[in-house]
Amino acid sequence: MFAKRCIVTGGAGFIGSALVRLLLKETDARVLVIDKLTYAGVPESLKEVGLNPETLESSDGRLGFLKADICDMALMDVAFQSFEPDTIFHLAAESHVDRSIDGPGEFVNTNVVGTTVLLQAALKYWKNLDDEAKKEFRFQHISTDEVYGTLGENGYFTELTPYSPHSPYSASKAASDHFVRAWRDTYGLPTLITNCSNNYGPYHFPEKLIPLTILNCLEEKSLPVYGAGANVRDWLYVDDHARALLLVNEKGVPGETYNVGGHNERTNLEVVKTICSIFDEFKPRSSGEKYESLIKFVTDRPGHDLRYAIDPAKLMGELGWQPRENFDSGIRNTVKWYLENEWWWRPIHEKKYSGQRLGTIK
Repeated sequence: MFAKRCIVTGGAGFIGSALVRLLLKETDARVLVIDKLTYAGVPESLKEVGLNPETLESSDGRLGFLKADICDMALMDVAFQSFEPDTIFHLAAESHVDRSIDGPGEFVNTNVVGTTVLLQAALKYWKNLDDEAKKEFRFQHISTDEVYGTLGENGYFTELTPYSPHSPYSASKAASDHFVRAWRDTYGLPTLITNCSNNYGPYHFPEKLIPLTILNCLEEKSLPVYGAGANVRDWLYVDDHARALLLVNEKGVPGETYNVGGHNERTNLEVVKTICSIFDEFKPRSSGEKYESLIKFVTDRPGHDLRYAIDPAKLMGELGWQPRENFDSGIRNTVKWYLENEWWWRPIHEKKYSGQRLGTIK
């Protein structure tokens, strides 16, 4: 049974909170969440594992929460020395391409500078461990397939695909990947990197395509689709991703990179139409019209990559990972969750993000 002491940065975010819930529900791990609680940090996402979102205190003695910026070296040093982790899951990041177009500086600060600060704090801590603890320690950096750029109609990203980022977001993640490798090669820090395809599932902040489409369907608002909706993404259910992260931490080889993908390619238009058809089944409109009639094509995102698709053969073949959900089952689970959990998304929709367009160049 996995019983490590884990620091999870960005643990109140979408993927981070899924990992924390997995660790507390299915393992014996102890977890310290470090999260700045920017707009996308939602402590309510950890209520089901005992966190009080008001006080940030937990009823589960295995869960602690530190509200902090990973760019704060002094606080990171204190966190490492007081918690004494065996492993770091580094998920804290600015992650929305459209927001990176509007404000790239924040992405450089958090994703690049923050990662190097965390690496330096980890290195300082790791150097003082005994030989056995040094050997077992892991710094696991969670990244994205967007660092690889774009694909044509055929082919897949592999761990050997050259980096070719096209947005401020993907460029910042590519830089952070390189710094993690540099700390491994220069200082010997035992690092792991995972690059994942597009995640979806419960507790997803509603600025992204799937939750935005779901909430717009709920309110019968227009469903914006960039360009002709022909851009292709490989979709990965967030709980499958969390299990992959745990598996890589347990069995992955330090210094290696593992790609995590669901083999679920869909065009953006196909994704939106699938959600519409599920709503037609779950919550028919009183007018009798189909939800698909709400689709509205809008000006494409600047520099919009055509296609992402990951080959997870290394993760599957070497470590034995298999996703539990395909896109059809996962998207139905996701729509059902949003229908049943208005308590989570309604305050976000009213106070943080109401669906406005981001990432336009004026």
